[in-house]
Amino acid sequence: MSIRVGDLLATGAPSFSFEFLPPKTDAGEQQLWTALRDLEPLAPTFVSVTYGAGGTTRDRTVAITGRIASETSMVPVGHLTCVGATVEQLRTVIDEYAAAGVHNVLALRGDPPGGPTMEWTATEGGLNYAAELVTLVRDSGDFCVGVAAFPDLHPASKSADLDVQVLLAKQDAGAEFAVTQLFFKSQSYFDLVERAVSAGVEIPILPGIMPVTNLEQITRFAALSGADFPADLAAEFAMVDSEEGVRSLGVEKASELCRDLLDGGAPGLHFFTLNRSTATREIYAALGLGASA
Repeated sequence: MSIRVGDLLATGAPSFSFEFLPPKTDAGEQQLWTALRDLEPLAPTFVSVTYGAGGTTRDRTVAITGRIASETSMVPVGHLTCVGATVEQLRTVIDEYAAAGVHNVLALRGDPPGGPTMEWTATEGGLNYAAELVTLVRDSGDFCVGVAAFPDLHPASKSADLDVQVLLAKQDAGAEFAVTQLFFKSQSYFDLVERAVSAGVEIPILPGIMPVTNLEQITRFAALSGADFPADLAAEFAMVDSEEGVRSLGVEKASELCRDLLDGGAPGLHFFTLNRSTATREIYAALGLGASA
């Protein structure tokens, strides 16, 4: 019997989940598995492995997600994007997930090959919107489908209200939960939830957390995702003169953000781990959720 993320979230218990990047090499895959095994004792609600840019690493991502289903105690969520794929190719990936025992899918439109600010053009024979992908996955079997949400504007969006209307369309297509892009101010998340609820969104929206462990890296990720990296926060990190100091401050700030979110009623936390476990375990310890070692 498959475990559906939507059912787990419906219990009302706080959800804690981890996201991993697709490794490009065998050594990278080994690092990923080390992080997965380090985090498994924290009993996450689910874990997910993304696609590479432009839909690359598909085969490796599907294979790893299937291994999580068969070789660990964790519930895997498979990623799926519209980028560079026809409907038939998407159906093939969905079938591969089902065959591997993966019954939860995060359905994303995905970014154009040139980056999220580039003009979107659907693949010939493919899909144009994430809501269409949600429908395709739901029509292909007994899947629970999650989608993306944006506390700060999507890089290609004209307004926050438009972002919420897109989220509502994905809910109407059958999405059962949403995970946000990274953000750095709790108010950004709460404002999104308020807009979403006012528009009729009822699915749980999990806040996505990426602790700052490398300033150059987080600045690049923020720019790509459209996240607002606040000037006052950047100034605090700029005053730190060591890599370890940046990482320590990043864990401290992320822990504060997580506490604000949970105290404010967020249904859980979704950690972008960057295939490392230490920062996530330290945040867990700071929140009193688990050991840091």
